[in-house]
Amino acid sequence: MAELKKLLGRKIQELRKNKKIKQDELAEKINIATRNLSNIETGRCFPSPDNIEKIASALGCKIKDLFDFDYHQDNEDLFDGIVKSIKNVDRNRLQDLYKITKALTE
Repeated sequence: MAELKKLLGRKIQELRKNKKIKQDELAEKINIATRNLSNIETGRCFPSPDNIEKIASALGCKIKDLFDFDYHQDNEDLFDGIVKSIKNVDRNRLQDLYKITKALTE
């Protein structure tokens, strides 16, 4: 549960910052104290179902989007996920992926 709290907190913070909403502004929108939102974003507290709904609404996203943090895995898990996802692609697609990866890492 501790890991889930941290991942959810990071995701909420990421979405909030992407929307250029300050922490105190989001806290006010969802009617909680700024310190409580800070505790949520740092993974010290888990928001109530009601607050999860309010947070999603205030950030203009779906509730499921708050729990989309697959890319927050460690490097080894990310690498394994990439390998699994491209394992069965055809040669042309694999060459395209190679070119894209090479361009992104240069």
